[in-house]
Amino acid sequence: MLAAERQSIIVELIHENGSVQVEELALQLNVSPMTIRRDLMKLQEDNKVERCHGGAVAKQEVTYEDKQTSHKEEKKKIARTCLPFVKEGDTVFLDAGTTTYEIARLIKDIPGIMIVTNDLEIAQLLKSSDAELFICGGNIQKSTGSMFDRYATDMLADFKFDVGFFGAASINASFEVTTPTMEKMWLKRETPKQCEKSYLVVDQSKFDRQAMAKINDLGDYTGVVTDKKFDLRERKRLDDLGAIIVEVE
Repeated sequence: MLAAERQSIIVELIHENGSVQVEELALQLNVSPMTIRRDLMKLQEDNKVERCHGGAVAKQEVTYEDKQTSHKEEKKKIARTCLPFVKEGDTVFLDAGTTTYEIARLIKDIPGIMIVTNDLEIAQLLKSSDAELFICGGNIQKSTGSMFDRYATDMLADFKFDVGFFGAASINASFEVTTPTMEKMWLKRETPKQCEKSYLVVDQSKFDRQAMAKINDLGDYTGVVTDKKFDLRERKRLDDLGAIIVEVE
């Protein structure tokens, strides 16, 4: 098997599973661990994966356009479930993402609310609404239209929110929320702590996926709003974490 073909298979496996391990790849592809490490090094140089201890995880972010068309109806249902959590006069944080965009569409005309966001698309939606609007400054990740760098994090440190809604790229089998980029980790980890109530809003496709950096656990939110159905074993694990699931029908 040519190196390019092998590397293509590795990328496909990472996209399917969220992560790969060197030893498992070596057995599966019938090559030495050293060969796999060289493959992963080349893929990292090409910005296709992120090396981690013992293997690699997905590197490339999904574009905003792709996110908009993916699981759109589920995201709208999640947004409708979240609508009662916002009341007149609230200060609301909306994390960057297409599910939080759907929430913005529903809450923008609630009287007296202030919305703070790090998402350019949400800000564009809200600019002609009656909601008071603050947007984080800093470097823009053009593929997603969001801001997550130090300047955005520093600005948010001065805010206290009545309620915040947060997205996630991936949630692993241990119900840890993870992200493929280190820059996003700090903002997504710290801002929920500044909210009187915080909600993770994720459709079922985000589960059983692994990315490089851990943000927090499902139990670190007031509630997790999702259309995913959990089995008894998963329910026990969620109870142990103190995670509250808000089911979407």
